Amino acid sequence: MSVREREAFLAGLHVGVLSVERADGPPLTVPVWYEYEPGGEVWFVTDGESLKGRLIGRARRFSLCVQTEVPPLYAYVSVDGPASIEPSDIDNHHRPMARRYLGAELGDWYTDNVPHGARPVRVSMRPERWFSVDYSKMAGEGSLET
Repeated sequence: MSVREREAFLAGLHVGVLSVERADGPPLTVPVWYEYEPGGEVWFVTDGESLKGRLIGRARRFSLCVQTEVPPLYAYVSVDGPASIEPSDIDNHHRPMARRYLGAELGDWYTDNVPHGARPVRVSMRPERWFSVDYSKMAGEGSLET
């Protein structure tokens, strides 16, 4: 994928798969809702006291992979880089994220009724490395960008 294509793909509506280093075993790998605008940061919200939040707090970096699974349009973008962690805000972070994935009405219900954890945080990352493949464009060879 070109830079423009991979940034547009990452900005699309996908459930991301986050991976973060774990000292006592394999990486923790979990699905997350996320937000990204081309040229900006990838970010998501979580409970800073959750396993995911604590591991990111220790590792200070994470990876995120998003993909499509519809043949023949198989494609993915994977990014990694350093994490920044700050307190999250319900109306500036949680509500827009829930609306992105659930629509306005259900997103508002979700934001107002689902607990946000003991210490809600916004985790962000400006991607340092990119890996991307668009199999629908391939003629027998892969394209891997870093």
